Amino acid sequence: MKPRDAWQGLQKIIPTEEKIKYLAGLVALGFQHIDAVSFVSPKHVPQMADSEAVMQQVSQARLPSGEAPEIIGIVVNEQGLERALATPGVTTIGYPYSISAYFRRANVNMSRAETRTLVEKMQRDTKAARRRLVVYISMAFGNPYDEPWGPEIVEETLVWLKGAGVRTVSLADTVGAASPEDVADLYRAVKDCVAGVEIGVHLHSRPEGAAEKILAAYEAGCRRFDGALTGLGGCPFAGDALVGNIATETVLTTLAARGVATGIDAKSLAIACAMTGALRETYAHDAEAPRPN
Repeated sequence: MKPRDAWQGLQKIIPTEEKIKYLAGLVALGFQHIDAVSFVSPKHVPQMADSEAVMQQVSQARLPSGEAPEIIGIVVNEQGLERALATPGVTTIGYPYSISAYFRRANVNMSRAETRTLVEKMQRDTKAARRRLVVYISMAFGNPYDEPWGPEIVEETLVWLKGAGVRTVSLADTVGAASPEDVADLYRAVKDCVAGVEIGVHLHSRPEGAAEKILAAYEAGCRRFDGALTGLGGCPFAGDALVGNIATETVLTTLAARGVATGIDAKSLAIACAMTGALRETYAHDAEAPRPN
């Protein structure tokens, strides 16, 4: 669940109280894993300027079981890491690691060596703070920049991440260009190269192609899927306004149709979609420009 990814490109700022009410509502409905906040410069992403204030309240939210949810906070540099680790309720740090040199410079303005040094520090610091770390491999399914790409590059990155101590990775189709066959082929090619590392997918798609991509990943062995309710958010570099985050409801209903127990019943999903639709209607504009992972 990635409300943070969905929100951060909206042109209208969602009030802090609305964010708190929404996120706490998702937790109460049983959503266990939520990408809720990011710790980045408010000059670049003003929607996320209140992440600490949001988490002061959301950190108290509990699932119906009484357990605390997994709350992911995205960071892109050391300053963001320090903020996230100082914020109660953020259980997992998320970092977008691009295998595209062009996109890496555009997104975080770092070299490969600099990003790898940062990931190593993140792993040490999150472990010391008893937090978790998830790394998103941006451009994992290829890029539009005519740069070298192939499964071997993704595999090398996964092997390096495991060596650095990272145990959760999500392969991101950042520009939404991968076909279902591409999704399945890449996942099968790399899924066994790093035993002990959970490999998920963060897919972008036109709505009509989303279910097929989900099933392709699932049948290839994937069991961790990112999504955003109502499909809000995506990558501005996709070149197609209809290519965005795969909707959480599509992920859940597609997997449920295959007999997968998702932990979210139809009633809770309908309530969550209604909540999201209300926020979207109030704060979204046609000219959205969301920042990708």
